[in-house]
Amino acid sequence: MAVDQATTDTHARQLAGLDALELGGGTHGGIAPRVWGRVWGRVWPMALAIGMVLAIWQGVVWAGFWPDYVFAGPADVVPVLADRLTSGDYWEAIGVTMRRAVTGFAVSVLIGLLLGAVVSRIRVLRAAFGSLITGLQTMPSIAWFPLAILLFGLTESAITFVVILGAAPSIANGLIAGVDYTPPILLRAGHVLGFRRLQLYRHVILPASLPSFLAGLKQGWAFAWRSLMAGELVVIIAHQSSLGERLFFDRELADSAGLLATMIVILFIGIGVDLLFETADNSLRRRWGLAQVRN
Repeated sequence: MAVDQATTDTHARQLAGLDALELGGGTHGGIAPRVWGRVWGRVWPMALAIGMVLAIWQGVVWAGFWPDYVFAGPADVVPVLADRLTSGDYWEAIGVTMRRAVTGFAVSVLIGLLLGAVVSRIRVLRAAFGSLITGLQTMPSIAWFPLAILLFGLTESAITFVVILGAAPSIANGLIAGVDYTPPILLRAGHVLGFRRLQLYRHVILPASLPSFLAGLKQGWAFAWRSLMAGELVVIIAHQSSLGERLFFDRELADSAGLLATMIVILFIGIGVDLLFETADNSLRRRWGLAQVRN
């Protein structure tokens, strides 16, 4: 018995060591160094990328392909960007654009979720509308604006209409793909537990389709953001300054530095939202036990 107990204890210690190795070697060094390590691991590649872009940008300016008033360099754009970011009017324009983006995306999520849920579970609707949804997803957003302006005029409704048409199909397709790839064993387990229809969808299918649905949300946001920028360039609404309107007037006034400054703001807003989606994706991976596999 003593020998068996000793063998059992040895196996337990070995398994514990393997678990600690798999999970990253325990907590040696404390939490703070690991947090700073993660932050540094994210910051230095981004800083390197920004430095490379600035170097290439300045190199193109020095090459003299275009005059400075057509393609301004970093030394001209950075002061303009700093000046605009200290202006209340510019932040008001950012606020208008973000309000439109959040509103359009929220409505797109609702429509995409309902459309994807219905089409993914009803075969007749899948056969009728499956290809149509994909076709809408691939259609350029700018092509919708003539119709949107005819329907709604030069109003925010026209912009929101195109944003929804740009984002909702991607979100719906993400959910449809997630439902299609739900493992059959999970569906059988749900039936064994007594889940039927809505309960099965809520407790089994939707949780299993979350990765694909999250990917659809991310792609939907990208389409919504692009559609919004196109809309704000086309639909200029009086007394409502926006980032798209700033781009339009900077182009009309041949203000290259101001144009590039606003483009940088638009780029960094997109990067910031992408980081939010990446955080959600990492959280989902950890919840599913896939974080270590990714690393």
